[in-house]
Amino acid sequence: MEQRVMREILTRVRKDELSIEDALLLVKEEPFTDLGYAKIDNHRQLRQGVCEVIYGAGKTSEQILGIAGKMKENGVRTILITRMDADKADYVEQNGGFDPYLYDPVSRVGIIGELPKPDGIGTIVIASGGTSDMAVAEEAALTAQALGNEVIRLYDVGVSGLHRLLSHMDEIMSARAIVAVAGMEGALASVIGGLADCPVIAVPTSVGYGANFGGLSALLSMLNSCASGVSVVNIDNGFGAGYQASMINHINGR
Repeated sequence: MEQRVMREILTRVRKDELSIEDALLLVKEEPFTDLGYAKIDNHRQLRQGVCEVIYGAGKTSEQILGIAGKMKENGVRTILITRMDADKADYVEQNGGFDPYLYDPVSRVGIIGELPKPDGIGTIVIASGGTSDMAVAEEAALTAQALGNEVIRLYDVGVSGLHRLLSHMDEIMSARAIVAVAGMEGALASVIGGLADCPVIAVPTSVGYGANFGGLSALLSMLNSCASGVSVVNIDNGFGAGYQASMINHINGR
């Protein structure tokens, strides 16, 4: 249940259009919606400030559409779908009738509904070491935008050409949170962590040659960073980083 829906219920109670008992029943009846193959958590926004997000990998096109349709019916204005391949995205677009509907093939992120107006305190910077890291970086960026944040993208600013990063010091120093996405040896997070005065969320990617071990080398480098204020999410987890950055950007803001 969205906060907007809860406010409407409370407003109706205040105007004597709805009894307290009936309002309580409405709240009790909507903790989750059971679709058989999924149980949609209708109270998540009330608890955490953000509605449930659909993880598209491993779900069928029909399941994604069914979950999204029920969330839309329940009043969710912006629905985020991650790790959704192009075929599933086309199915949702052709059969869902959602307007607006956005699908980004690079990050495999789908967004149903309007992107909310940014209500975070400041900006979130998403920085990637190389162009090859853009899929994960865009997942973080679109997640942050879908959660109501102003996002600045700094792509291909890795340590092999440090001057590219240093040319963006204004954006780095004015950010409320920074997501540093890098594969190979993952050094970007340590460099940014040594420059910025805000939390840095490091995202190791599986980009790299054999000794990268599918992102393990970048993960270990980031975990062992000597820069203070650097936290690390799982390999290729752009969504988790974008979500955490949004939480930081909304502290004392909502």
